[in-house]
Amino acid sequence: MKKAYWLSGVFAVAAAVGVAGVALTSHGTVNRAANGGTIGAASTSNVQTVVVGTSPDFPDVTFYNTKGQLTGFDIELVKDIDKLLPSYQFKFQTMDFPDLLLSLQTRKIDMVANEMEINAERKQKYLFNKIPYAYWKTYIIVAKGNNSIHSLNDLAGKKVLTTATTAEADILQAYNNTHSKKIDIVYESGAADDTVNQITSGRVVATLGADFSLSLIDPQHKLKITGSPLAVSPVDFVFRKDDPAEQKLANQVDAALKKLIANGTLSKLSVQWLGADYTKNLPSHS
Repeated sequence: MKKAYWLSGVFAVAAAVGVAGVALTSHGTVNRAANGGTIGAASTSNVQTVVVGTSPDFPDVTFYNTKGQLTGFDIELVKDIDKLLPSYQFKFQTMDFPDLLLSLQTRKIDMVANEMEINAERKQKYLFNKIPYAYWKTYIIVAKGNNSIHSLNDLAGKKVLTTATTAEADILQAYNNTHSKKIDIVYESGAADDTVNQITSGRVVATLGADFSLSLIDPQHKLKITGSPLAVSPVDFVFRKDDPAEQKLANQVDAALKKLIANGTLSKLSVQWLGADYTKNLPSHS
């Protein structure tokens, strides 16, 4: 049976040996040398390889478990899509979150699977598949006991933690672009334990995040959601724009998603990994 694989460091070297037209750089990044980085150096069985970029720092979404296995909601979803698309073979390439979109642009990867929210700026630069596989409702997240923060206006003049290139960072930057009193944006690597520590220690006052992400990054319940949702955004996979092979891949991914929605697999994965069904546009957090 065709399987999805992950590529990282020395494991990528071993996996790349059997993939025609794939060259490994010194940093463990996969490039398609035979066709200028377009999808899928075809193997002898005419199965095209798709390198899926992901950042393994999001608990229960894309992360390494205690056995060192890459897993989570996005990872297992890609594996299920892979099973439905016999003409493709999906391989995972792990990297830091801020490097994902750049790696897509530079053809080091073919697709991003990392809870990527659609926004206007991203739609100008990248191709998204048409069927969302989750919906983010973005909220302000603060320490429990902090009852003074309810809106972005309450964050003006205060330090707020976020990760570069995320939709949450875009919300904070958009606020600063239209207000004289700015939010002091603090960028970090995206590690969940660091987020909780920085907020509870008082180094920053808040962060922004999806409603479902709170229980994942804060299992000890030291933080809370506050205020109304700042945005409701569909989550899709990301591909290169103006690339026929990528458009074909995105269409095939949508066809697979339709099947996974119809047979209940997508909802089951959401409940299993995220704690509820976030595959539909759910009501606001109460």
